[in-house]
Order: sequence, then C-alpha cells, then structure tokens
Amino acid sequence: MVDRRRFLGALGLPALGGALGVPFRPTELSATALDLVPMLRSHEGEARDVARDEDFWMEVARAFTVDRTLVNLNNGGVSPAPEFVQAAMKRHLDFSNELPAYTMWEIQEPRREGVRLRMARAWDVDPEEIAFTRNASESLQTCQLGMDLEPGDEVLTTTQDYGRMITTFKQRERREGIVLRQIQIPTPAEDDAQVVRLFEEAITPRTKAILACHMINLTGQILPIRDLVAMARQRDVPVIVDGAHALAHFDFTISELDCDYYSTSLHKWLFAPIGTGLLYVRKDKIPGLWPLMAAPEGMDANIRKYEEIGTHPAANTLAIGEALTFHESLQPKRKEERLVYLRNHWAERLLEHDRIRLNTSLLPGRACGIANVQMVGVETGALQRHLWGVHRIFTTPIKHAEFEGLRISPSVYTTMEELDRFVVAMEDVLKNGLPA
Repeated sequence: MVDRRRFLGALGLPALGGALGVPFRPTELSATALDLVPMLRSHEGEARDVARDEDFWMEVARAFTVDRTLVNLNNGGVSPAPEFVQAAMKRHLDFSNELPAYTMWEIQEPRREGVRLRMARAWDVDPEEIAFTRNASESLQTCQLGMDLEPGDEVLTTTQDYGRMITTFKQRERREGIVLRQIQIPTPAEDDAQVVRLFEEAITPRTKAILACHMINLTGQILPIRDLVAMARQRDVPVIVDGAHALAHFDFTISELDCDYYSTSLHKWLFAPIGTGLLYVRKDKIPGLWPLMAAPEGMDANIRKYEEIGTHPAANTLAIGEALTFHESLQPKRKEERLVYLRNHWAERLLEHDRIRLNTSLLPGRACGIANVQMVGVETGALQRHLWGVHRIFTTPIKHAEFEGLRISPSVYTTMEELDRFVVAMEDVLKNGLPA
C-alpha cells in the first residue's frame, strides 16, 4: 500500500520538494516530442494502411538520433530510444545528482509509482503485480531461482530458449540436482496445437515448471502462450513466460495470456532506456516466489520485494513514461503492422531466389518484425562480417544446432531505402559470392 506521502511524490506535487526549499522539476517533453506526439495521435486510417504511409513513418523516424551512415538491423538485441526519452533520463539523472539521498530517494523513487500505474493500465494488469527490473534476464532469473525446487524436480523448456535462461537452469542442475528437460519444436512452427502437444507430451509427474518464449529470439517465432498456459494449468504446472521480444512489439495484453509469470525487457520494443525491464507476477503467486535479493518478511506479498536491489538510479525507470507515451501515440496495432510490412518487404524479395531459406513463418500471427534468413552455401558468420565490413549493415548471426541464418530486426525508424540496400547486398553475394 502506498502511503499519502509517497503518493504525492509519485504525482510530482510540491509537498515534498517545495516544503524543504528543493525545487521540483517535473518531466517536460521536448519541442520535438510536443510536435510529434499530437501528429501521431491525430493521424487517421486503418493500421494496415498507415503501415504503408512512408510520410508518416518518416516523421516517426525524426524522434530518433540514429547514425544514417549505418544500417541497424539488430533492434531485437537492444534498441535506441527516441531522443526525448534519452533527454528525460538525463534530466532525471541531473536532478538526482543535486542531493541524491533526498532527490532520488524522497522524490524520484515515489514517482516510480506513477510509471507503475501507467504500465499496468497499458497491459491490463493490476499495478500490484508488476515490478521494475533491469532487463528480462533479471526478471526471468527471479522466477527461475525464486521457485522452491527439490532434487529430481524437472523443469521443461525448448532447445530454442534463450541461452542465459538455459544456463540458469543448468546451474540449478549442478548445484541442487534438479533436472532440465528440453524439447524440439519445428522451425518454423506453424501449427499451434502441435507446439502445445509437444510440451504436454514432455510433462511428467516430476515437472514443476515450464519456461516458454512468447517470441523466440533466434527466429521471431511466436508461441501459443495462452493455449500452453491453459494446458499446463490443468496439470498444475506453472509457466514462466519469456516476453523479452514480445512486449510492445505486437499488439496484446498480459491479461489475455492468463499467465502466472511474465518477464520482459523494455529497452527493446518499448524504446525505453537501456537497463529497464518488467516482471509480472500474478498476485497469488507473489508470496511463494523468492526475490533475487533478500527483502524483509513484511514484504513477502508485496511486488516491490523484487525491486529490493540496493542503491540504483531512478532515472531509467522514470523515463519509461516518455517511452510509453511514444508507444501509445504510435498505437500498438499500427506499430505491429509496420514491423510486419518491413519484414515482408525484404523477406518476400529474397525468397524469389532458390538459395534463400527463411527460418521464420510469414503466416499471420506466427511472427512479427523479426525474421531469420539463411543463404544456402554461404557461411552465416562470414556473411554477417561481409555485410558489416563492406556495406555497414549490422545484422545478427545465429548458429543453432537445428538451423542457422541472419536474424534481421528493423524498427519503426528503418527506411525502405535501408532495407533495399540490404536486399541488394544479399543479392550481390548470391550472384558473385563473398570476396576472397
């Protein structure tokens, strides 16, 4: 429960700052944002039509200060933030530095509650069920390490889950004697029922948890999380959802997934500052999930126990508010449609060539802005180095035991000309091979 003093601070009222003579500096949108946000909100048209409106997206691109001498097609790893998000974080940092023990702890920390309220509203959950973390890995490890498990207990995931999360469970194997079981799913997976069935067939009486990606980072594959959660709940098996690449990427709410745990990074598709993440824990699950760092017993049922990490900046979290304003102004469905449109623009052209293999489905609902492409006969790492070294196009090489290819993840600021340059560079290698 937030007391009156902290509530006033969250709203930015002068009850805290003014009383002691310390000036309170509320968040101010920059002139660019003041011009851009109303334009985004007032733009009319169906999401699919707006996705093809290059004038609209050129205005969106103005919000970013990216280097146009380079082509960044690895926005899935970490995305640049809009300029006014960066500016907000800097203002918050400058303010906290004036008298950190007061400005940061007494003014800024309570104001995080306002951001919590907005994030909860955006994804249709209770604000008392979301905690701010530094990234998806921290959120996921809170779940993976916070569950009580006994020797011989099993946890289940796929062979395509994120490497750090597999490493986390393997450490529990070595340290505590639990058992990690991994299943294979098709690449790409286009049958939701088959994916759920593969998980179901791997459940045993010793299965205590399932870890599943909402969107697989390797290929952009979207898994049928709601169906998977429903199946697992019938068997009393909780599902930890890795939403690192999903939240703010395509249009959904956490509530519609009906999951117990959801973890994500906000510095990917929400365009929040680097070092921001979110952890959702269903309220009745909070008392039974231990935090990574110790919290007092009185916080056992409080979602904020997952934020007890010692001294840390409030600025990053507060600037999430600007990122959320930008995201909501873009409108989630328009953003999703644009990312799909960008993906199809390059993927469909490359698929005209026989030696191109796509490890990502283009069917609706199976993926969004991320796709994985292989050039048969060309080593993926060498191709990545060529694109960067010669064409200054930044991509992500993926070499998995079951497939390989370049992960391509453009963003809302990516231009069609940049994607065309990528296609032409790929076609040149198809025709002439890599230079000796």
